[in-house]
Amino acid sequence: MANRFILNETSYHGSGAISAIADEAKGRGFKKALVCSDPDLIKFGVTKKVTDVLDNAGLAYEIFSEIKPNPSIENVQAGVAAFKAAGADYLIAIGGGSSMDTAKAVGIIINNPEFADVRSLEGVADTKNKCVPILAVPTTAGTAAEVTINYVITDVQKNRKMVCVDPHDIPVVAFVDPDMMSSMPKGLTAATGMDALTHAIEGYITAGAWELSDMFHLKAIEIIGRSLRNAVANIPEGRTDMALGQYIAGMGFSNVGLGIVHSMAHPLGALYDTPHGIANAIILPTVMEYNAPATGEKYREIARAMGVKGVDDMSQEEYRKAAIDAVKQLAKDVGIPEDLKDIVKAEDIPFLSQSAYDDACRPGNPRETSVEEIAELYRSLI
Repeated sequence: MANRFILNETSYHGSGAISAIADEAKGRGFKKALVCSDPDLIKFGVTKKVTDVLDNAGLAYEIFSEIKPNPSIENVQAGVAAFKAAGADYLIAIGGGSSMDTAKAVGIIINNPEFADVRSLEGVADTKNKCVPILAVPTTAGTAAEVTINYVITDVQKNRKMVCVDPHDIPVVAFVDPDMMSSMPKGLTAATGMDALTHAIEGYITAGAWELSDMFHLKAIEIIGRSLRNAVANIPEGRTDMALGQYIAGMGFSNVGLGIVHSMAHPLGALYDTPHGIANAIILPTVMEYNAPATGEKYREIARAMGVKGVDDMSQEEYRKAAIDAVKQLAKDVGIPEDLKDIVKAEDIPFLSQSAYDDACRPGNPRETSVEEIAELYRSLI
């Protein structure tokens, strides 16, 4: 069987990358943008950095800001209506995963109207047309939504997240500008950074991993492991490295899938509105311990990438523990809680476990699992 690998057409990296938006929009003949960004980014002037570029270039746009963390079906429906009303022909997504996921769903529905029922996009939707062109500007170093073929929409009525996988949704251009991330508070920097590390580690050990994806994931682990603490401290070099590290992780996991860390995190976001990065960061070490027997020698390379010395002289048990301990230490150093005691209610575990088992990320887990085993993992964290 052939291994497929999909990346976006073009990406710009480094300080000032957003200045290229005008040239890309004009060069592609775009006429009017619907700018998707959340209310906080507008309030604090982050979105304005991009709209200033558009204004200076004389490019038309309207802003859509009905976007919440863990975006809902209703947010997407409102975005579709806004796009049509604006007479736009492309999208600019500014923000973290929430803005980009909303833009992806809107873009897919506009060009594939038979999927107007947002729920029909769950899983691998058989869309026929590429989505409306998206220019993606991340403001967090975590989701890598600007380079992935995935997006997640919350079904509020059913208290669950829908993982959508569609090669037609990938943004055509990404502008990965660390200056757009400089205003992130420490807590958000830590959470999104641990989300990126989870992408890299799960992508490296997932059932679909192969040599090309391994190359991306190991480099991402190395960059994130050395730079997240500095990014949380708002050191510019740390911000720049994290912007790149999370993007590289996205290049990998988008093509090979994830595992049950994400499967278990998604229901927490749907039921409790838990920030996705926090949920991943708390769950990751516990699931790494659970998955260790199914990972061969890969934890040795994870430990090495995390900066652990002497891994070649360690036994398998030792380097597996070293890898997990390095992840735990990083999470602790950037202020991530150690457990889910303040989040999960024991009576909700059956629902959470079934939701996690049904999640689209679960089949990629390197170790076969069950609803009962996932329930035990949740219980071990409360």
